[in-house]
Amino acid sequence: MLNSKQRAQLRALANPIETILQVGKSGVGEQLIKQVNDALTARELIKLRVLETAPGSVRETAEELAQATQSEVVQTIGTRFVLYRRNNKKPVIELVK
Repeated sequence: MLNSKQRAQLRALANPIETILQVGKSGVGEQLIKQVNDALTARELIKLRVLETAPGSVRETAEELAQATQSEVVQTIGTRFVLYRRNNKKPVIELVK
């Protein structure tokens, strides 16, 4: 679990990053989960966008993907959300304690 200081640090890091994946009308499926897993392994922190055609809300989609990928929702803003999962083998981001 992230504490509030770590969450704030991750939100600041997520500000300038580009959205790399979109959730569309097919929602959260096997293919999307695999792509999110791969991206989290490489980057630890990713930003996704939920299109209007998606079946669920941004919060629901973020929670569903976080659970499926064993990651944490850092932030949801408008149609976008940020996920974080620490890579224990090769950490990319050093969090404050």
